[in-house]
Amino acid sequence: MAKESMKAREVKRRKLVAKYATKRKALKEAGDYQALQKLPKDASPVRLHNRCKLTGRPKGYMRTFGVSRVTFREMANQGLIPGVRKASW
Repeated sequence: MAKESMKAREVKRRKLVAKYATKRKALKEAGDYQALQKLPKDASPVRLHNRCKLTGRPKGYMRTFGVSRVTFREMANQGLIPGVRKASW
């Protein structure tokens, strides 16, 4: 389980990226890179990192489901993810 501060930091970054998205796009189109540098660092989408929605685990993230591989396996075995079944043959 990730620290709450790490999860909160990632949420804060996502909000900043959304807030400055239109401004960043306009500055890039205008070619005004000096003004672009004056924006907050965390406003850049490159600084975002996908984390598991439930545990906050940064590695082994599955984009389709928004959770880590460990959480995905637990949920799939419990039947909590629609359309996913454990393979057996």
